[in-house]
Amino acid sequence: MQVKEVMTKGARCARPTDSLQTAAAAMKDNDVGLLPVCGDQDRLVGMLTDRDITVRATAEGVDPSAIQVADVMTPDVVYCQEDWDVREAARVMQQRQVRRLVVLDRDKRLTGVVSLGDLATETGGEGLAGRTLEEVSRPGR
Repeated sequence: MQVKEVMTKGARCARPTDSLQTAAAAMKDNDVGLLPVCGDQDRLVGMLTDRDITVRATAEGVDPSAIQVADVMTPDVVYCQEDWDVREAARVMQQRQVRRLVVLDRDKRLTGVVSLGDLATETGGEGLAGRTLEEVSRPGR
């Protein structure tokens, strides 16, 4: 089974120059905890998570309307490609200890996001999600 068969399609991008408040509102409106950050030609330049907002901005007392996404985003993007087998994506999640991967097409354009939840609900009885969760949840290496 390929990633494109289980991923959540239509992920919305934040822009590096968006205010943190705008990005947080987009997360709320879309009921998501991650926004890919896209720059020129919609190329992926980072990821913004609800944890990034909490740890890098809110905990520091930063005004979310006065700071840009680029100031708190994670530039190290962990991704997979839409034509990968789901087991390969799960392996990347395990190795990098992440619960979500941005999904790109062969032109490196954003096509969606695949989460541990997607693996759990869409791959059925393969046990893939359970094994992945176990590895993702291990103490940092």
